[in-house]
Amino acid sequence: MAQMTGAAITGLGAYRPSRLITNEEIAEEAGVTPEWIEERTGIRSRYRSGPEESVTMMAAEAGGKALAMANVDPADVDLVILASATKKDRIPGGAPEVASRIGITATGAFDLNAACAGFAYSIGIAANEIRMGSARNVLVVGAEQLSRFIDPEDPATYVIFGDGAGAAVVSPAEVDGISPTVWGSDGARSDILGTKWDANGREFAKMDGPLVYRWSTKNVPRVARKVCALAGVELSDIDWFVPHQANLRIVDQLAEILQIPDEKVAKDIIDTGNTSAASVPLALSRLYESGQTTPGDRVMLLGFGAGLAYAGQLIRMP
Repeated sequence: MAQMTGAAITGLGAYRPSRLITNEEIAEEAGVTPEWIEERTGIRSRYRSGPEESVTMMAAEAGGKALAMANVDPADVDLVILASATKKDRIPGGAPEVASRIGITATGAFDLNAACAGFAYSIGIAANEIRMGSARNVLVVGAEQLSRFIDPEDPATYVIFGDGAGAAVVSPAEVDGISPTVWGSDGARSDILGTKWDANGREFAKMDGPLVYRWSTKNVPRVARKVCALAGVELSDIDWFVPHQANLRIVDQLAEILQIPDEKVAKDIIDTGNTSAASVPLALSRLYESGQTTPGDRVMLLGFGAGLAYAGQLIRMP
């Protein structure tokens, strides 16, 4: 048997909360119209979790599905990475609980907070751990409960954010299915996307939408081109483009700048909203679930957001 020297995604999983919230349901609460929401964001609906749907619960559900697809026994998972910025309790981290819920014992487990770029960061780390021989299989989960941080008096955040979890299993492979990761940050602009506190001590999301749009459309294309350069491919070689589902206007503009055809662009934002670290794996899972991808398809993942942190890589579909 050939020695496994590469890493690849072998399984995907998703968890979408049962409550699907349409624009019509929240427009009046936010003091806007359903048309205003769709025109500004491209979103028609988003999922919001109930009391029993915590970050760790959603992460475990998505992770279990990914392991089942990969046909990987929990006993063979050596590392669990939970990418999240919205776990209710900051201590302890959620990854050990996620592992325990799935039945993974005595595994390495840690949380990673790179906000919307968290999943792409985690895939890069997981691939490196596989290549170095530190793990047989790594479970990566992006899970968020952003509904805890939205303010009805701030339409820009209230209408755009949603909840959910997406997961991937990274395993050894004879042919590398994950390119080197391009990552970075722009801490000087960290104030344009984050959280704020009100007079009652409640924490809410805050975002300067126009600045986020300008920063993303100026800087993310450069990251995409660097990903291709490291992977040794051209943008035209990509079968699917899966950027962070920040806003449909941003997704469409990035695709236009990079000259990626519309039919190759994931637009899960329309039905799922912006789910931060969960958005890339949720969009990737939907492409797989819908039968739009085939094994071996080249997919560019690009996460970017609060921090401002960004990361991306090219993967092969399982």
